[in-house]
Amino acid sequence: MGVGKGSLAADKVVEEIRRKGGKAVANYDSVEAGEKVVKTALDAFGRIDVVINNAGILRDRSFGRISDEDWDIIQRVHLRGSFLVTRAAWDHMKKQKFGRIIMTSSASGIYGNFGQANYCAAKLGLLGLSNCLAVEGEKSNIHCNTIAPTAGSRLTQNILPDDLLEALKPDYVAPLVLWLCHESCEENGGLFEVGAGWIGKLRWERTLGAIVRQRTQPMTPEAVKANWTKICDFDNATKPQRIQESIGGIIEALNKIDSDGGVSANHTSNVTSTATSGFAGAIGHKLPPFSSSYTELDTIMYALGVGASIKEPKDLKFIYEGSSDFSCLPTFGVILAQKSIMGGGLAEIPGLSVNLAKVLHGEQYLELYKPLPRAGKLKCEAIVADVLDKGSSLIILMDVYSYSGGELICYNQFSIFVVGAGGFGGKRTSDKAKVAVAIPNRPPDAVLTDTTSLNQAALYRLSGDWNPLHIDPDFANLAGFDKPILHGLCTFGFSARHVLQQFADNDVSRFKAIKVRFAKPVYPGQTLQTEMWKEGNRIHFQTKGFSKKQED
Repeated sequence: MGVGKGSLAADKVVEEIRRKGGKAVANYDSVEAGEKVVKTALDAFGRIDVVINNAGILRDRSFGRISDEDWDIIQRVHLRGSFLVTRAAWDHMKKQKFGRIIMTSSASGIYGNFGQANYCAAKLGLLGLSNCLAVEGEKSNIHCNTIAPTAGSRLTQNILPDDLLEALKPDYVAPLVLWLCHESCEENGGLFEVGAGWIGKLRWERTLGAIVRQRTQPMTPEAVKANWTKICDFDNATKPQRIQESIGGIIEALNKIDSDGGVSANHTSNVTSTATSGFAGAIGHKLPPFSSSYTELDTIMYALGVGASIKEPKDLKFIYEGSSDFSCLPTFGVILAQKSIMGGGLAEIPGLSVNLAKVLHGEQYLELYKPLPRAGKLKCEAIVADVLDKGSSLIILMDVYSYSGGELICYNQFSIFVVGAGGFGGKRTSDKAKVAVAIPNRPPDAVLTDTTSLNQAALYRLSGDWNPLHIDPDFANLAGFDKPILHGLCTFGFSARHVLQQFADNDVSRFKAIKVRFAKPVYPGQTLQTEMWKEGNRIHFQTKGFSKKQED
């Protein structure tokens, strides 16, 4: 609580640890000397796995009496000190692909407290810092969480009575910290209140809100006033966990304003329904039919996008229109059908309000009834086959039928995940879903690899998937990726091409159907390895992406 520095407290902790058989070393520098603090740990132990930012002081004053000095010293110790110590450890944790960081906030920072404006600002600032590090560190297995402890300490020993100090011993906080720092704990970006043997997790909550402007009209304070009850109504509130979800809600509102004229009404960031019966209008809903025309150039562009190459002589039939057996890759059938998804049709399904920012492509099924023509025009009809409740997500099963001259050529089923929209009490399974079959429990019969180019996503998107997630670094960062990712349907095409090459000698007439589940993102430039098992006329496969460094 005071000024100056002493070694007594640190020495007592070191002595206690050593007495119980542990190893410990003291550092007497200020947390503003973060590099020195971390260097002490590195010199003593050779690495640093855990940082617990727990330094703190008090300068309580009512807001009107806080001096510049009282404000600055609180920010320097609590917020700047945590920043400097963590920054000194950050690169070491990234290199070793492991780190656990704890920020010590306070209920005062969360809720506010009279006479602690300086302290509250610093403590809530620590939560913001922690949230950012949780996002930035995730890919390097660095987890950052925040605790808001109620505990007896040197800060409170002259404030709280002895019996309350005993009930709020730090012993009742330490187990939570130990668990959050354990290598098997997956928690990241959490906020926990803890004290006296009780632990609770906190999260943000947001009302459904109201759109208060119209596309061709100015936004007015009168409109805000008229919608104030809706703006502040927490019934059926959403619980955004990432900035993408927050921005997604704004984008959804903007789309609604642009398309509907901004009717002032509640909107939701998820798919909503008061009961399962609310989806009756969605299931069986037919989207407007559409046509997909394509030329030989389109099929060649797609084949190149999924890795067909002149390096493999048998691929020439997919990339040279003058080849005697020029053919369209079977998986091009997905390109023809995806307009139902790409064209915004999901937003028009009755009974559902879909936030496109939360939509993920979870699974894909494609069945061909005859080889695709080398060029042509197909009429496509899309229908909502079913709506499923997976708890954390809602799934829309979208069936798309493609016809040529009235003859059914191919059938697709898109499994569309809407993240955060489940839990409405609906059914979890459907007899209409095309199910993926587990791979055999034995080594694969064949393995093929292809290294994607750094331009793979840029090339594949020319076939019609213009999502900036696959080309724009800023958009990818906004979505939580450190760089643009490869399209899932691009790896789908690579996988099918490997199977066709290995087991059908690139004969497209032998292709019947394919079902895939998308698991993890792949980055352009990574190597795709397809492991394949043959059982009768069925080929099981799984495709993994890895970097050249991992391969070596």
